Amino acid sequence: MQEKVSDRLVGTLVDNRYAVRSKLARGGMSTVYLATDLRLERDVALKVLHPHLATDETFLDRLGREAKAAAKLSHPHVVGVLDQGNDGVTAYLVMEYIKGHTLRDVIRSKGALPPRLALALIDPVVEGLGEAHAAGLIHRDVKPENVLIADDGRIKIGDFGLARAVTTSTSTGALIGTVGYLSPELVLGKTADARSDIYSVGIMLYEMLTGKQPYDGEVPIQVAYQHVHKTVGPPSDLVPGLAAEMDELVQWCTANDPENRPVDGHALLQELRHIRTNLTNSELDLRPPAALPAGQPNATEIIARTNNPTAVLSSSLGRPRPQQPSRPPHAPPPHHALYPPDEPYPSGPQQIQYEQNFADQPEAAEPLPLSKRAQRKLDREDEKARSRAAATPVRNLREGNPRRRGILWIVALIIIALLATGAGWFFGTGPGASATIPTVANKTVAQAQQLLSQAGFQSRTNDVFDDDVSPGLVVGSEPAAGTEVRKFQPVALFVSKGPQLYELPTLTGGTLDQAKVALNQARMALGNVTERFDEAVAAGVVLAQDPPAGTPARHGTPVNLVVSKGPQPIPVPSVVGLGENEAVDAIEAAGLTAKVAKDQVFDRKIPEGSVVSQAPANGTLTKGGTVTLTISKGPKMVPVPNFVGKQAADAERELRKLGFDVKINNFLGGFFGTVRTQDPVDTEVPEGSVITLTVV
Repeated sequence: MQEKVSDRLVGTLVDNRYAVRSKLARGGMSTVYLATDLRLERDVALKVLHPHLATDETFLDRLGREAKAAAKLSHPHVVGVLDQGNDGVTAYLVMEYIKGHTLRDVIRSKGALPPRLALALIDPVVEGLGEAHAAGLIHRDVKPENVLIADDGRIKIGDFGLARAVTTSTSTGALIGTVGYLSPELVLGKTADARSDIYSVGIMLYEMLTGKQPYDGEVPIQVAYQHVHKTVGPPSDLVPGLAAEMDELVQWCTANDPENRPVDGHALLQELRHIRTNLTNSELDLRPPAALPAGQPNATEIIARTNNPTAVLSSSLGRPRPQQPSRPPHAPPPHHALYPPDEPYPSGPQQIQYEQNFADQPEAAEPLPLSKRAQRKLDREDEKARSRAAATPVRNLREGNPRRRGILWIVALIIIALLATGAGWFFGTGPGASATIPTVANKTVAQAQQLLSQAGFQSRTNDVFDDDVSPGLVVGSEPAAGTEVRKFQPVALFVSKGPQLYELPTLTGGTLDQAKVALNQARMALGNVTERFDEAVAAGVVLAQDPPAGTPARHGTPVNLVVSKGPQPIPVPSVVGLGENEAVDAIEAAGLTAKVAKDQVFDRKIPEGSVVSQAPANGTLTKGGTVTLTISKGPKMVPVPNFVGKQAADAERELRKLGFDVKINNFLGGFFGTVRTQDPVDTEVPEGSVITLTVV
């Protein structure tokens, strides 16, 4: 039931140990991921706190204490807390991974459940809560989403420690919890105890029997108000024909006054099993009306709290609080043992399979009748029972010897005493006694086994990879150090094989982005990235890596990369005005290629054989780039006409059209404006030469 959603943590390594594989679910306080513990090579549920909680140092400190307390609770119906930490970026809890679905999924898919299935599903939840209550732990957020049903039928309740830590850290400012299941005392800001969990169980059982929660509203405060000012009605109002014992059980658990509820999970478990054993098959297998819909989940809500919560609730909805009911008449004192010593009801995976098989049958308005074969079997059993009763004398005709009876009583008492002594030894100092698992981390196998043997435990070893513990030393144990268990329970020692090494992938030849993806998939880290020019490789392509490809390395090893910047740019030198050979040498010395244009051009200023222009004239080229040179033919030779005797103005105009510069020398003021002499005249001179005219 994994949720395929893109997430920044998926595919990353948390705290250099937990490889996040996929996102499982998101709640009001955290997001849960499926991850692999690389140290112990097992799948775990990684609960990552939302940023607003992960930055609260006070909350993180409380969470650490609560996680340690929850980790000491070892019970088959409680999800185990395995680790807790904060790598500076991510605050997380590591819990046992239960592959399967939740009770919410069952209610959503089936709607109202038959009493047999409802009791079978709630039994392990109450048993797990009972063990938690005995250990001094209170859940505070019991709801169908926190009841996990494994594929093999195991049922566990999760989120111990987290709900307690969140509630503790916010008790002065806000009420955090799933509002549909909150007990009245939690709504009113009073101290919560085991009976608060019992209230939530009662609401959950009501929802399982009817397919809906007892209270609803448009806003959370309306639901909270009803928890305080109303009394949960009997589920038989919605499920006609439901046994009165089921009504009384629900209303006993959901009494407004905690004093009128079972004191803890163990007290409730006794009554629950008593009811389940004494109900008839037709009562247990009652089919709820098909019209009852599946219950809808409630998200975790945050409700502002003031110094007078009762006033807030009353003023919000304006209703008086009715008289609270007392415990149902049949309900016994919590310490009274109600569960009879006859044959127990099936439990465990067989029980859940039986209940679910029954629940999958076609629905009917009335209980299904017995088959003829089953009826004949019941008749035969009834006839045999009557025959045995008729053959049994009502009075023993042989009273027996009183002395013999006394001896038999003495022998029986001796046997009982021996059994009691044996039991006392077994559970006191023998294999059944409780002991605490010693700390064995970073010790040799021999030292660890000796410590466990001295504590009375038998151990076995499992080799695991570990990045931090030297090969041959113990990484840890299962159960963990500090856990109190019976001595006959075997202890597993995890012995380090050193870090697990993986071959580094080939990163050269690809782009930098491709290299980053490959490193992430191989669970390696990106080291230093340097750049250099390369004439043959395009920019952005990886040229080299260190360590090289194929090198064995542990997960998280940084790999340094050299990335191409492409060919190095070369400034184009300016060679205009240089002779042809000199210009070509300068271009080639810069690493470029010189190309001389086929056509030469006249130029007034650049002498013949020198460079008139180049393309490109400036900027940069890569190695081997081409610079085209245009060579000068020198200035163009132009014939000079003779303007002697002509008007100076006409002569100057014509000469300038031919590209000459004209210099006028006036003789005697140049009164007549006539050219008397011209220099040069009647010859060829370079274009742009100066022609001197003497004017009279």
